Amino acid sequence: MNELQKRLEELDSEFLKTYEKLEIEQKIEKLEKLEQEVAEPEIWRDVKVATEKNQELKRLQDEVQPWRFLRVQIEDLGELLAISDDDMKDEFSEQVTAMEKEFAEMKKALRFTGPYDAKDAVLRITSGAGGTEAMDWAGMLERMYLRFCEKRGFKVTCLERAAGEEAGIKTAVYEVTGANAYGTLKSEHGVHRLVRLSPFNANNLRQTSFALVEILPVIKADTEVVIDDKDLRIDVYHSGGHGGQSVNTTNSAVRITHLPTNTVVAIQNERSQLQNKEKAMEILRGKLAQMQLEQHAATIGELRAGESAGWGQQIRNYVLQPYKLVKDTRTGFESTEPDKVLDGEIGGFIDKYLDM
Repeated sequence: MNELQKRLEELDSEFLKTYEKLEIEQKIEKLEKLEQEVAEPEIWRDVKVATEKNQELKRLQDEVQPWRFLRVQIEDLGELLAISDDDMKDEFSEQVTAMEKEFAEMKKALRFTGPYDAKDAVLRITSGAGGTEAMDWAGMLERMYLRFCEKRGFKVTCLERAAGEEAGIKTAVYEVTGANAYGTLKSEHGVHRLVRLSPFNANNLRQTSFALVEILPVIKADTEVVIDDKDLRIDVYHSGGHGGQSVNTTNSAVRITHLPTNTVVAIQNERSQLQNKEKAMEILRGKLAQMQLEQHAATIGELRAGESAGWGQQIRNYVLQPYKLVKDTRTGFESTEPDKVLDGEIGGFIDKYLDM
């Protein structure tokens, strides 16, 4: 059993180092405090606060539970190894191997050390110039990300969606909720380029299309990204979306412009002007935070207009003709199976980016 005990001791040592780096004990304390808070009936007097605390509670539970469980497994197996004979060697060896594999996956959490990596994300897809062809490509990307989120267990909520006249989408905005959602998806921020034989061209000519994918952190607290009120212009107008009479006949839609950077966010899907304004401010804070990271600015006040990645950064090429290849321009990672990639299998691209 000595070899197995040595493997388990090494696993335990590495586990504890990672456990401390990720501050799991502190997160457990925060989780227990939140559990007490949400158990109090008075908290539901403010539904918004109660909902936010419950969401934070769920996020912490998802993050902490695997570490709690593996720690117990390692401790229990260590005790069993100390009192067992060689007849159990093969069974214990399989258990140690399984725990080593599980820990290797869990260690990937160390890659999420950015200031917003643990937050939820806003996914925004915008079709480029090119009419129906470009809108169809944006729709293909929309499907790709929805499939990826489904496979990862992320919850996705549609905030805005404008369909194309013939196919695809002009733009779509989703909120993605889950452990390290922003940290996982941030590699997708930039321009995506498609080369294929056009299904919308009578001559079936090869066509190049572009779509912009924006990944923004969801920042609910105005204390995290401080925006001066005098830097904002807020416009309200009639919603053109779903929702019935009350939505479409009142000024419920909201457009917020951050004047120093000329950053514009418009939301109309919510039922009230107040809800639309709150959601628009969340997205605006995320946009400015993303710009701050890109420009290496110390404060929001230092941001410069027109210097975010936007349409200037092409991050990935999807070639369907004359050959099949998806290649990331930043990492060099590639796949010769674009059909699988467009079906949501983008984990390899994300992992390579996070490992850089």
